[in-house]
Amino acid sequence: MQERHKNKLLYFDEQALTTLKFVIPFIADFVKPHSQTTVLEIGCGEAGNLKPFLDLGCQCTGIDISRGRIELAKEFYKNHPNQQNLSLICEDIYKVNPVKKYDLIIMRDVIEHIPNQKKLMTFVKSFLKPEGKFFLAFPPWQNPFGGHQQICQNKILSKLPWFHLLPKALYTFVLKIAGESEDTVTALLEIKGTGISVERFEQILKHGNYKTEKRIFYMINPNYETKFGIKPRKQTNLISSIPWVRNFFTTAMYYLVSK
Repeated sequence: MQERHKNKLLYFDEQALTTLKFVIPFIADFVKPHSQTTVLEIGCGEAGNLKPFLDLGCQCTGIDISRGRIELAKEFYKNHPNQQNLSLICEDIYKVNPVKKYDLIIMRDVIEHIPNQKKLMTFVKSFLKPEGKFFLAFPPWQNPFGGHQQICQNKILSKLPWFHLLPKALYTFVLKIAGESEDTVTALLEIKGTGISVERFEQILKHGNYKTEKRIFYMINPNYETKFGIKPRKQTNLISSIPWVRNFFTTAMYYLVSK
């Protein structure tokens, strides 16, 4: 397993840096973060994505179902000069009453883990202000590492592209024969069940009556710069214009949508 998946502070710092360098510039034409901007991150984990917004004085809220990850987030932010602007909530998002509305909602590398994504996107809409924006980023399922196999302990499998596309039974057999733990196998099978393509995501947006303000196909994921020192690269226009084919060669999608 890669070090960043065990060292949560390292992962936190990587999330913060990627958001600062790529997410904030991506949304800049539509959202200019300042002290009155309200930001909600759903599936925040340790809330690294919120740090650049908190640094700017935004009013930030992070929600995650994992108690351990929320407690880590509180530890990481305990000495932040703007910590009074941060609220961290451990709860199932469906149990949160959407009384407060937000200028910006963030879900980065989260939706591909969520069952019933259509239900989620319909529900989350109720947290947006009328002119609010919703940023989402995810790896299309069919991309070389769309199965998140980088979490494998086996060094070969953790670097083996596209093998997550094997039929479920064969995929499970390969994982087990390679010595992966039951927890890892379960996690990877869950991702196999919820992985999302560009086409299905856009169908979900249409169903939820969302408007796409901006999108980018990345051949090289912006995450890879902070993780591996590899410069991000947008997908070529030719590949990005071909439905289904583009999913195999696009490692990240960035979307900004609104009601």
